[in-house]
Amino acid sequence: MTHDGAASNRATRWLRDLVRTGQWHRRLLASGLLAGAMAAGLQALEPPPPPSVVVVTTARDLPAGSRLGPADLAATRLTPGTVPDGAVTARSDALSRTLVAAARRGEPLTDVRLVGAGELASGDDAAVTVPVRIADADAVTLLRPGDVIDVLGAAAPVDGSGSTPARLLASAVRVVTVPVRDDGTSALGDLGGDGALLLVTTTSTTAARLAGAAVTDRLSVVLRGR
Repeated sequence: MTHDGAASNRATRWLRDLVRTGQWHRRLLASGLLAGAMAAGLQALEPPPPPSVVVVTTARDLPAGSRLGPADLAATRLTPGTVPDGAVTARSDALSRTLVAAARRGEPLTDVRLVGAGELASGDDAAVTVPVRIADADAVTLLRPGDVIDVLGAAAPVDGSGSTPARLLASAVRVVTVPVRDDGTSALGDLGGDGALLLVTTTSTTAARLAGAAVTDRLSVVLRGR
């Protein structure tokens, strides 16, 4: 074979390989375009995600009277039909608030489950949660978390001459919790002593006054509302 013939054969093989490579690339490109088109079509057929609302929930089991911090709160998406009335939707609305009843992990927080220092305290007198023993245990069973009450005190007579007038010890304090037994009745009277205990949120000044009166007075409550 002459030199010109060999060169011609090499050129022919090179052209043939080039054509094959071009055909392979075209098939690969066509396959990619087809796959992309199918993916776009399937995505177009998928229904849009259902609407949802972000609500603040508890990140762990919390007892009544807990002052809520960042570690106690989580955010959960709920469908609009399952969002409870008064649901808290911003963490800032729950931080540093007091839980008026025990809550399980994942439970949505609502406005009536929370009480804040600003509702019961003024100026620099910060809100605190304090136990109060009420002389009439049956009266305590009528209370519910979130109730607003007045606490009255009447000193026990020292000479047996009769009762003494009651005096106002705390005005418009909020009931945080009234622990109950499994049967729903008050369990606070089981803790020893007369009457029944309940937790209330009030100012530190009023809490000190209640603590002092608890030594000398029989305490009672007047329900103001919720």
